[in-house]
Amino acid sequence: MTEWQSICSGYLKFLCEMEKAKRNIPFFAAMYLRLSRDDHVKTEQNDNTIHGISKFESNSIGSQRELIRSFLKEQPDMELYDSYVDDGFSGSHFNRPEFKRMMSDIEVGRVNCVIVKDLSRFGRDYIETGRYLEKIFPALGVRFIALTDHYDSISADTSERQIVIPVKNFINDSYCRDISIKVKSQLAVKRKAGECLSPFAVYGYRKSSEDKHKLVVDDYAAEIVRRIFQWKIEGMAVSAIAKKLNELYILSPKEYKRSVGMDYRGGFNGDSGSRWSSSSVKRILTNEVYLGHLLQGRTEKVNYKVKKSMEKPKEEWVRVEHTHEPVILESDFEVVQNLLQADGRISPESKRPSPFMGLLYCGDCGQQMVRRTVRYQESVRGYYICSTKNRGEGCSRHSIEENTLKELVGTAVRKYVNVFRKQETLWEQVKEREINLEADAGCRKELARLKRERDKYCGLRAGLYEDLRQKVVTEEEFAHLQEIFQRKVEELGKAQERQQELIRQMYQTGAVNASRLAEVREALELVDIDRHTLASLVKRIYVYEGKRLEISFYVRDEYRTMQKGAAARSMQEDGGERSA
Repeated sequence: MTEWQSICSGYLKFLCEMEKAKRNIPFFAAMYLRLSRDDHVKTEQNDNTIHGISKFESNSIGSQRELIRSFLKEQPDMELYDSYVDDGFSGSHFNRPEFKRMMSDIEVGRVNCVIVKDLSRFGRDYIETGRYLEKIFPALGVRFIALTDHYDSISADTSERQIVIPVKNFINDSYCRDISIKVKSQLAVKRKAGECLSPFAVYGYRKSSEDKHKLVVDDYAAEIVRRIFQWKIEGMAVSAIAKKLNELYILSPKEYKRSVGMDYRGGFNGDSGSRWSSSSVKRILTNEVYLGHLLQGRTEKVNYKVKKSMEKPKEEWVRVEHTHEPVILESDFEVVQNLLQADGRISPESKRPSPFMGLLYCGDCGQQMVRRTVRYQESVRGYYICSTKNRGEGCSRHSIEENTLKELVGTAVRKYVNVFRKQETLWEQVKEREINLEADAGCRKELARLKRERDKYCGLRAGLYEDLRQKVVTEEEFAHLQEIFQRKVEELGKAQERQQELIRQMYQTGAVNASRLAEVREALELVDIDRHTLASLVKRIYVYEGKRLEISFYVRDEYRTMQKGAAARSMQEDGGERSA
């Protein structure tokens, strides 16, 4: 025997002795139990807790425990060290509290064997599960046993390690992916149906006690939201609104939710702890939920294995209108969105917002006009000039004195709203449009009739196939009747859509018209056009050289709508007289 052969023989004997010694050493086992959902039947409360395990455990966890205990009773070389229970945690990741505690015990040498019911209880991530079984556990000298999968790392052969286990892990991973897809699909359906899926209601609302997917108005918080919109229309900057809310000791959205008993830990509180900030105020001012609409699906997870979410493009958001009671009028919301696009800084000299702040633009370059003051002896006069010229970047001054501007705008506004006052018939029609419940009931009655009619033709169309099978009709008759029924179904479907749109517009424009037209009435009675009235009626004021103004009004579209409504009603009345 050569020296090399002698060395190899001695090494082999050493390995055999080590393996023999290893088998004689008792295994200190960790019983690992996991269930992905905590919605099964709960057992009665148990006052004993071990290492923070929940006092309530599902029956499925109990069945896993009994199976592993039965196995341990038959193993003379094993001793149970502890049980580790992750009840209600997904297997798609390993960020589980009890799993982490088990790994800590393994790393310090307290545990050298892990027993699970099956591989899916250990984890469903194909890559991470393989990493633990093939790298981490062998490196730490840990034996791994999956009972119902008949896998034991100490006795597994090459085919089990390299073929069977990877395949089973892949199947478990696929199951997790399929569940993720199904859950996403279900949530998408609920969003499109107008169900609120957020765990907490947005500030100004609360979850309905009868239906957790429906929002109802929270009177106190809703009044704060109305004040915020009112202050913005009056000319206050977003930062000034936040400061005023803090000075009034009004609780921020986060603190308010906590004050009413919610376990809220979200971030709807801006950047300054529990106080109001510019960001929290702006989020309220730009949120369409206060119009009665739901916008959901703004973010989505990267995939089912990663918790990180990514922002989705706005066109992919799910928007459902009229799902709950609005807090803010659409006219006020539109005014605020227009004002947010403009500079809202207050002059340090005036200490109050100008009535034209956010409304005045240069007619040539389109940039905002800025206010400047000229002092002469004891008098101070305000002027507006083009901001582009003020920065020395071109254009011309377009200078106009503030008092002159007030006079010109006031005259223009009164002249414009006088057109409405002359149309008394249109005023009455708008009023009827707002409060005429009989008209609403008539529209809905017609909608129900159209639905019944459409359902009837759908039934006739579906019955044609049975008639053809039983030879009640010929193939030519079948084709002809099917074409007639299909055309009728499509026509009635379009009629339903038109009727639904009519109802929607009746409610949507009724309140908008009424609120804006109320401002119109007030504008005629005011000697001096104030900030609120001006911002409610005027979108923008363009200033040209020579003190020429061009004013864009909000109520222009309402006036056209009223004219069309009057014309349509006139045609209906004429048609009714002729038919009579």
